[in-house]
Amino acid sequence: MSGAAACGDAAEAGKDEPGARPAAGPLTETLDADGTTIHVGRKLAAGTMHVYEDPRCPVCKEFEDSGGARVLPKRAVNALRAALEEGHFAAYHDVPYAHQPEESVDGFTTERLLALASKVDGLRGPAFDKAVRAMRYADFVAASEAAYERDGIQGTPSFFLDDTLIASGTNDMVTTETGMTLTLVTRGQEQLKQS
Repeated sequence: MSGAAACGDAAEAGKDEPGARPAAGPLTETLDADGTTIHVGRKLAAGTMHVYEDPRCPVCKEFEDSGGARVLPKRAVNALRAALEEGHFAAYHDVPYAHQPEESVDGFTTERLLALASKVDGLRGPAFDKAVRAMRYADFVAASEAAYERDGIQGTPSFFLDDTLIASGTNDMVTTETGMTLTLVTRGQEQLKQS
């Protein structure tokens, strides 16, 4: 699965607990025109951090649990896409990571994903439950996998800042609060020099 966050929004979002909404108010959550990128944050932000991730990847969980996150398997990605339709993608995104099963075990069963969705106020309902049970977004999952392969991603998580690969895996540039802050500040300074 891939997702993009507008630079500057990550710091505002905070991360008090899995499933918590940002204190600064709800983030804009949309499916980009490419059909595979879920955009969270301001559309006209100065920069975009594009993250390829897998909800069952232990390294992705390490990133989600790290300070860098403060500033996804087929059923789980389908459930995340269904959460987008309900306006709860950002809130639900952290929940599978907080309850991640062993990577070698298919722990994200339909019933488990629905139980986890109950942790997000307002997410569960007939439309969401049906979308999760019926794999309504299987085409989104397949398109996301194709984009992952097309873009030559070698592993998750992978981070692109304004279309440039800046880090993969557990690189301190993105997995520590200081590293992520410096990465974004450096990018902002580069943009100022170019204007």
